[in-house]
Amino acid sequence: MSRCRARRPRGERDGQGLTVRGLMWVLAVFALAVGLSLAAQLNDGYAILVFPPYRAELSLNFAILLGLAGFTLGYLLLRVLGHTLRLPVYVREFRARRREAKGRAALLAALQAMFEGRYGRAEKAAGEACELGEAPALSALIAARAAGEMNEPVRRDQWLERADSADKNARQARLAVQASLLLDERRYDDALVVLGELSVSGPKRIATQRMLMKAHRRLGHWDEVRRLAAALGKRGALAEVAAAQLRVTAQIEALRQHAQDPAGLLQCWQHTEDRLDARVARTAARLFIVLGDCRRAHEIVAAALDAEWNEELILLYGECVGNDLLAQIERAEKWLKARPRERALLLTLGRMCLAQELWGKAQSYLEASLSEGPSRAAHIALAQLFDHIGRTEEANRHYRASADAALRP
Repeated sequence: MSRCRARRPRGERDGQGLTVRGLMWVLAVFALAVGLSLAAQLNDGYAILVFPPYRAELSLNFAILLGLAGFTLGYLLLRVLGHTLRLPVYVREFRARRREAKGRAALLAALQAMFEGRYGRAEKAAGEACELGEAPALSALIAARAAGEMNEPVRRDQWLERADSADKNARQARLAVQASLLLDERRYDDALVVLGELSVSGPKRIATQRMLMKAHRRLGHWDEVRRLAAALGKRGALAEVAAAQLRVTAQIEALRQHAQDPAGLLQCWQHTEDRLDARVARTAARLFIVLGDCRRAHEIVAAALDAEWNEELILLYGECVGNDLLAQIERAEKWLKARPRERALLLTLGRMCLAQELWGKAQSYLEASLSEGPSRAAHIALAQLFDHIGRTEEANRHYRASADAALRP
């Protein structure tokens, strides 16, 4: 059975170790002293020192001790002299160390104040660190960021210039900070110029691509937004859902930019990637309907519906009546075989049959749609149908029903 032993504190163990080593040194010194004493008793030699016309006779033991003492004294004097001569160097090194310590403390204080949102203190501490020579470029950039947060453009630009002159290798960091500050000021064109320099001077970083996407998005450069969203998504810097949403939004906005240009809209649509997405298809179809190109709108909606059913798309399918209305009805009736109780599809078929003056089929589809659920649009379509065939009382009844449906929460 194993037992747990309490471990003594490390300081206690180290203290005991030092005590043992000290005792060993004392014993060693005493042993050496005894050995030298015994050696001196056994040594009967003497030494003669001649300084004409003087002569001195000393015991050999005393001569040895005198030599050792002289050597020790000379060594000590040389050390004292060396330290005295190097005293100015020591003072300079001490001052440099103290200056470095103060600069490092100021830089750390600036970073802490920056994260705390105390921008005035951050700028002051960063300026002090810069004056003390502690990472001057970095300190100047911190001060520039703090000045920008306090809406002090003059001081901000001064600090940016100082950072650029302090260290040429910090140019990319200066450009990144400058671009971020310009984006905060909504100067998106100027930010793109700076980000262009940053992209040329070094590899495209995630932070740079994010700032580029923000600037392009604000300026309506949706093709660039789509490209950057895809790039960030591939690098894992943007969540897959967020990247897809941005890509779809960019494609929708790019289509809307060509709302009054049929040729441009067609070209933009042909270069759109997510053409089967319901939101993209719905936007494109509406734009083509406004331009009078119902045939293309129907093709867009039909392709998207074949990929994924969407109630808003099927309602949009019946909004534009073209020359191929019978073909539209046939295609919708094929969908109805797979979805016989789809309320929106029944409503769309009723509307298209009404436009084609197929009164019986229109009434059948519209009443079937109402049987699946109340609908103001179905009541209005039925009222219009009965108006056309002269059944005024029933038309009025459906008009009243549509009004009641509009008043319901």
